Amino acid sequence: MAAEREKPMPDAEVNAWLQKNLPKWRLEDGWIRRTYKTSGWKGTLMVINTVGHLAEVAWHHPDITASYAWVEVRLMTHTAKGITDKDLELAKKIEDVVHWQPGKEEGALEGTPHGDQRFAYIKYD
Repeated sequence: MAAEREKPMPDAEVNAWLQKNLPKWRLEDGWIRRTYKTSGWKGTLMVINTVGHLAEVAWHHPDITASYAWVEVRLMTHTAKGITDKDLELAKKIEDVVHWQPGKEEGALEGTPHGDQRFAYIKYD
């Protein structure tokens, strides 16, 4: 029995959801997109690997473009030919993990040292 195809959400609904939940993401050319700025190639690879791991576990695969100090993530449900809940949920998980800063939370995990470029990772917005 074939799974029912997901129906794409209207652009206005996607834009409203993004504005409320993920204001750094945008809807453009049928994709939701986010560019993460990094501190260099090491950080870029770490973001790519993080996104790849989350996408594979979710069984939903983004398009990724990268350069030395940035990564662009694009999500769309190909079978629906548009944006669905799958895209929004994966975008939220990516955002939560990539922007996690344990040093700003209570607990044993202190986060990377501040001010030392050897440990620079992502440029948090």
